[in-house]
Amino acid sequence: MKHNYLSYQDTIKFLEDMVKKYPHLIQMQTIGSTWENRPIVLATITQNVEFAHLKPALLYTGTIHAREWIGNELAVAFIRYLLTHSTTDPRVMEALSKSTLYIVPVLNPDGFEYSRTHYSFWRKNRRKNPDGSYGVDLNRNFSVGWVKSTNYSSNVYGGPAPFSEPETKAIKEFVDSHPNITIALDYHSQGNVFFPAHKFNHEAEIDGTDLNVLCANMNYEIFKVTGRKYGIHRGKPPTKLISGSGREYYYSKGILASVVEVGTRNIPDYLQNMSESIHENIPALLYAMREASNYAPLHPPRVEFFTIKESSSNAVTLEWEYDLQANSGVYFEIYRNDQHKEACREPSLIGTTTRLEFTDTDRESGKLYFYYIRPVNLLSRQKGPFAPQVKVMTTLERDEFFRNLFPAPKDIGYVAHKSNKNREHFGKNSLFVGVNETLGISYGVIRFKLDSVAKNALIKEAKISLYPLNRVNVKIEKYGEWSISIIESVDDITDFDQIHNAKVIQTLGQTIPSQQLTQGIWKTWNFNSYERELLQEAIKKGEVLFRIQGPTKLPLGSDSQMMMFDLGYGPFGGGIHYRPHLDIKYTLPSTKLEIEPSRLATVTKDGVTLDTLSCGFDSDGDVVYGFMEFDLSSLPEADTTVITNAFIRIHNKPIKPSGEDIRYLIELVDLDELDYEKLEHRESLGFIDYEVSETELAKKDEHLFLFDTSSKIELENAHAQDKKVGFIIRPTKASQTKNHIIDWYDKRSQNEVKLDLKYIKRRKYPVAPVKDLSAKIEKGMVKLTWENPTDPDFVGAYVVRNRFHPPRNPQDGVKLYAGKDNYTYDNFGNTKIAKYYAVFTYDDVPNYSEPVILYYEP
Repeated sequence: MKHNYLSYQDTIKFLEDMVKKYPHLIQMQTIGSTWENRPIVLATITQNVEFAHLKPALLYTGTIHAREWIGNELAVAFIRYLLTHSTTDPRVMEALSKSTLYIVPVLNPDGFEYSRTHYSFWRKNRRKNPDGSYGVDLNRNFSVGWVKSTNYSSNVYGGPAPFSEPETKAIKEFVDSHPNITIALDYHSQGNVFFPAHKFNHEAEIDGTDLNVLCANMNYEIFKVTGRKYGIHRGKPPTKLISGSGREYYYSKGILASVVEVGTRNIPDYLQNMSESIHENIPALLYAMREASNYAPLHPPRVEFFTIKESSSNAVTLEWEYDLQANSGVYFEIYRNDQHKEACREPSLIGTTTRLEFTDTDRESGKLYFYYIRPVNLLSRQKGPFAPQVKVMTTLERDEFFRNLFPAPKDIGYVAHKSNKNREHFGKNSLFVGVNETLGISYGVIRFKLDSVAKNALIKEAKISLYPLNRVNVKIEKYGEWSISIIESVDDITDFDQIHNAKVIQTLGQTIPSQQLTQGIWKTWNFNSYERELLQEAIKKGEVLFRIQGPTKLPLGSDSQMMMFDLGYGPFGGGIHYRPHLDIKYTLPSTKLEIEPSRLATVTKDGVTLDTLSCGFDSDGDVVYGFMEFDLSSLPEADTTVITNAFIRIHNKPIKPSGEDIRYLIELVDLDELDYEKLEHRESLGFIDYEVSETELAKKDEHLFLFDTSSKIELENAHAQDKKVGFIIRPTKASQTKNHIIDWYDKRSQNEVKLDLKYIKRRKYPVAPVKDLSAKIEKGMVKLTWENPTDPDFVGAYVVRNRFHPPRNPQDGVKLYAGKDNYTYDNFGNTKIAKYYAVFTYDDVPNYSEPVILYYEP
């Protein structure tokens, strides 16, 4: 009900009362007057408020759009929370001690009161325009990116000139005269999404990671209260970005700035929805206020050249540069996340160090990780800004393959019940999923061709990812769920009835409730073991069809619960960076091979006996060695043979137990000749499995000694060098046991020892890098050219851009191209900004070459 909401005069009265009650914490001032002569009121809140200008500050602006009442309501609630907890909550006490809050509850008082008393959905201020209409969109009236227009009645009319309006002029003058402001948050409704500021050039900014992390860490606080997840969406090419907003003006002044869109309606049910939005945002605002001090002028400087030193299938080593002499007493916090735009808080803090290097171990193969680093002063605990985020995908295990699949334009789109143009919805625009009055029920449809995956693939992991583009038309809080299903093939994927009535084979994983639809943050569905089996069956057919579905009914009084996902094609798509994709990590069935020994021998101090295999202790208590040698030449070509499993199968003849704890083991050795002295002083290449005891030998006569990963690699190395592999079997006991020999079966006997192998065909090493990488300006863009290798296993070149450091991993930057061409354009890069380009070659696994790097200077 509207009567639950505050009027502008109520807010002023509240502030006046707070100033009387907490004079040491809050001051109130008028920073300007509106067209209708209402005061534009700003409150300053901090401990010892008379010294507010000496502390780093958070700027809060609310209700710049008249109908977005959350700005005022949240401002009042946050002020009340700070003041009433100023002596009881340590977090509030710290915030008030270290930081200042400048807060404008209503930046558009005239429009707000007009919305309250006359027309609820009024947006602009109340300037009278030349054509007799009223209002300027104040959030299009700032100078950065301002657009001239004479469409006065438009809801986004930006005024006759930048800062033509008393409201924007007032906040500009305040910001310009307060250089202590480090963070600015502009509260709006609706959408449950953060919109960090941008500079209109579609290049990464040095503080872009700070902006995303600030929003993600606030999101972390929101989720703890209500379980709601906000999106984080900075804008992307070729979407037309908002022009003339306050957010970009603040950002141009060096302030970390973001819009926060709250809720799903401009004026929601107060008790049910507005109060919840307020409660979840108070701890987020408190976090932002405490963070303001970390961007003050005396913070530890940002780490430079944060990058990847090396990576493997299970570890990543990071390195960076920092002047530790000039900044003594600094250590570094290292964070790791599995998803982009996730919080850098305690759960993701993986280490602290004073060194300029850090190794993150025990990682998963073929997995994408996001790393972050910030400096911290050991004494003051003040933190510095984040270095630009580093992305790295670990390499694959020796037996693994990976496919990153995209749908063709004709295979992705949406079908709507009330639309007669469903065929035109494919390959352009967006995926509309859910229900509204115009389209009725609407499904997203994606078909992936699976021809590039081996028909006999054994899938280890699979996931499908979608990029939520816009949730402004998801208008009902906590209503409906979105899911993705494998469905049976249909004759025409553009036909609504066929998609609607298609048999669902399996709905993947968990559904996503409306409160966790995160605009600007990828949503991923991971396949479980049963779903991976279904995908394996689809691979045999060459394709798989998915249907994305949302709610199918609307409650009374509602007109839309429709989510938009990017499809990555067409004039409104974000290109390959935002295209839905299916990732599959798999291996292949192994081929079995049993190898008989090329030589067996028993080696004692007295000599070598060929074609026998015994070990133990002789009459003098000296060790007797059994020796086994195998020829690996029956394996296929070494460069494309990966041994996936190996074991020695050995049988012992019946034994007479010695009564002592004697155990026997097999050891991989490298011997030039069979000689007892050389065996005694041998170079061991590793032990094969665990030792076997006399008790076990007595119980059974067949024993398997399994190879670990390093031993399998030794086998492959021997194969690559065309060498035979030798093993000894010997007792482990060091006491003076005598005359105790274990006989294993001799050569050519039925139970002769065997080396059992399993292997797959897989290229081990990348193809050669590209040559002659160069750049020039063509068609107003940077054009890169190179010479591809002639290796028949060359599949393509993978091109990456990174503004801050040379990319050392194909994922460490913005992907520009992947394919067989020898050139590409940087379509959205700014030709006036220096940056690094890297080109990796890859094969069918894929193995990636070392990058060829070019530094571009305009």
